This record gives sequence, structure tokens and C-alpha cells, in this order.
Amino acid sequence: MDSTLTRSRLVRWYIAICAIFLASGLSIATWASRVPAIRESLGIENSGVGLLLLGMGVASIIGLTIAPAIMARLGARRGMLASLVSVAVGVVIIGFGSDTLQVFGVALVGLALFGFGNGSVDVMMNVEGAAVEKATGRTVMPLLHAFFSFGTVIGAGIGFLAVREGVPVLAHCVAMGVVIAVVAFVSVANVPSREIAMDAPPAQERAHWRERLRASLAAWREPRTYTLGVIMLGMAFAEGSANDWLPSAVVFGHGAPEEAGPAVLAVFSVAMTAGRLLGGPVVDRFGRVWVLRILAVTAGAGLLLFIVAPFGPLVYIGAALWGLGASLGFPIGMSAAADDPAKAASRVAAAATIGYVAFLCGPPVLGWIGDHIGLLNTLFIVVGLIVASGLFSGAAKPLPVPTPEDEKAGRRD
Repeated sequence: MDSTLTRSRLVRWYIAICAIFLASGLSIATWASRVPAIRESLGIENSGVGLLLLGMGVASIIGLTIAPAIMARLGARRGMLASLVSVAVGVVIIGFGSDTLQVFGVALVGLALFGFGNGSVDVMMNVEGAAVEKATGRTVMPLLHAFFSFGTVIGAGIGFLAVREGVPVLAHCVAMGVVIAVVAFVSVANVPSREIAMDAPPAQERAHWRERLRASLAAWREPRTYTLGVIMLGMAFAEGSANDWLPSAVVFGHGAPEEAGPAVLAVFSVAMTAGRLLGGPVVDRFGRVWVLRILAVTAGAGLLLFIVAPFGPLVYIGAALWGLGASLGFPIGMSAAADDPAKAASRVAAAATIGYVAFLCGPPVLGWIGDHIGLLNTLFIVVGLIVASGLFSGAAKPLPVPTPEDEKAGRRD
């Protein structure tokens, strides 16, 4: 039976999901901030780091894919707890493997646990975030994704201080692992048990978990899943290409000084974070579809300006428009995928898998193409994907809420 939601309990639920998003971002920034030290400690080159990233990426996609199975087996609450504990343990093993043992294989195992946990919790925390939206009657998913960004900023800041003060990788990773584990236990304790999230107690009569899993995976046979996937694909490329290639495009494409690369990326990131902080009320006022269309135009125009303008203020303006336009595609896509609570886990997993495959695999593909035609020319491909995302934005239209008569008819059928 679902827990009764008082206002106080709803607020605690909301804060708990914000904290889980933040913890996920914190974990990613912890790893990223120590990559140079880990590389040096393991004695590897860029190819070795690439192999570590590949292991993490593959594990992340596996976690995304089987998250519905985890929810069917454990429920959303215990599933999120298990996934975050996997992240915390993975971070600690990364520290032991790279710093104490200095064994590549151990570090790779840590990254696999880390990636798997982050992939699976990503689905479940977005499912819970969509449920908070329905309970509050407001669009909160953009703000939740902003908390993920806050986590990366906090993690990067802690990483900077750790490097400056000479804190060993092991001590840093153990400390962050403990923090993530504590956040996991405290947060999950404040998430209400909901039957729709498969949190029903074991003694309660319910279908076998394999039957529940089979029903949830039916979302992969729905056309809407793939049209939402196009939205996620375009916006994931828009965000991922900026994170990986924007500084290089500034320096090597526009011929700007090296310090200009991080500066333009910072403009992009600030604009994206601002869009997520302010986006909820805008979506509530104008609706998902129109916001997605306007932001696709904004992102496409900004990226075109970034590509064709000579280096100077226009490039910074282009990066800001690019970041603002790309800010809400992913969270709105997640909200749309979770419109039907009964199929939310499966639909979020499917949409997220499409988006994250683009996010993880897109930048390397763009890099290979860029070797042949140049980075700035390669970014025209991203413009095309952004346009496609805008054209398919109608898929994000909220699903109609079934009436009692519809539900009775469905049962008769």
C-alpha cells in the first residue's frame, strides 16, 4: 500500500531525490577530478584511460538497461539504495586499485561498479523525480537535473582542493565514498514506499517479479519510446559534444588562445545550469512541446553562430545560446517518458539508454569525423540532430490521464 503523503513527507521526498541527483553528480566529478593522478599512478597513456572510460561506459549502459529488472525485483527504494552503494563501493575500489595496489584491473572493476550503479540509479531517480512532479503538480525535473550539475561543481571543487593540498587519491575516494553512502541511506529513508514503484512489502500479494518485468519492458514496443528517443538523442549530442569538444573547437577551429577554451565552456555550462534552474515554471506556463521547439531553435541558432562567427564576443554569445537551448531537452524527455507511472521505469530506461548511448558514444564518433573534415564542420552534424529533436518534440506532449470509465473498459478488455 502506498504511504500517505502529508505535506511534510512530500517535502522530505523532494529533498531526498534532490540529494540523490546531487550525489550522482558528486561521484562523477570525484572520478573526473583525479584522472590525471590515476593515470600517473597506473603508468598508463591516453589509450589506457580510454579503456577505463570504455569499461565505465559499457557498465553504465548495462545499468540503464536492467534498471527495470532491479525495480521489479527490489522496488525503487531498495533499488536506488543498492545502486548508490554500488557507486560508493566503486569509488573506493578505484582509489585502492589506482593508489594503493596500482593495478589497472582493480581500478577497472571499480569503474565498472561505479558506472553500473550510476546507470541504474539514473533511471530510478528520474522515475521518482517524475512521481514528485505528479505529486506536487509542478515541473521539477529541470531543477533536479540542476542538482546533478551542482553535484559536479561541488565534486570538482573538492577535487581541486584535494589536488592542491596533496590529498592522496585513496583518501579522497574513501571520503567521497562514505559521503555518497551516507547520502544514500538518509535519502532513501525519506522516500515514501509506493506500490506503483514496486515497493510493496514481501508479505503483500502481488504478481511474480518476472511478470512485472515482462509488463514493464513492453515499452520497447511502443513508437512513442523511439520518438522520445530522438529528442533525447539530439539534446544528448548537443550537451555531450560541448563537454568534450567545445574547448578544442575554440582553440583549434577558431585559432583562439588556449585559455579561451575553458572560458567558452564555462559560459556554455553556466547557461545550461541557468536554464535548468529557471526552466520548471517556463514549462508549466507554455507546455513541454512549445518549450522544446523554442529551445531547439535556440540551441541550433547558437551552435550555428558558434561555428560561423569569427572568434570574439559572438562565439561566447553562440555558446550561451547553445547551452541554454540544450538545457531542458534531457529532463523534459525524462518527464515525458515517465507520464504513465505503471510503465515509467521501462520508458525512462529506454529513453535514457538512447540518450546516454548518444552522450557516451557520440563525442568519439564526432572526433573521428573531425579528423577528416575539421571540428567546426563536424558540429554541423549536431545542428542537424538538434533540428530533428525539435521536429519530434510533439512526442513529449503529456499523455491523457485515464478516467475511471477508461480503466473499467481496460479491465473488461
